[in-house]
Amino acid sequence: MTERKGVLLRLDPAVHDALARWASDELRSTNAQIEFLLRRALAEAGRLPGHAGPMRPRGRPPAGTQADASPAAQR
Repeated sequence: MTERKGVLLRLDPAVHDALARWASDELRSTNAQIEFLLRRALAEAGRLPGHAGPMRPRGRPPAGTQADASPAAQR
């Protein structure tokens, strides 16, 4: 998986609450919902780079994947 950039995003609390509710309805984290919406807006505007990696799938990674190899998962 490619490295991800962290971004500080300041939002109106009402906007954040609406995003969090929408994310919950879609079974996504708020962060994943924001990325989904940004990617969709970029694609609709014809500005999504062709080399952009795919979205991570929803939910937890399946057992036995590289995510399970983290030190926290080994405890």
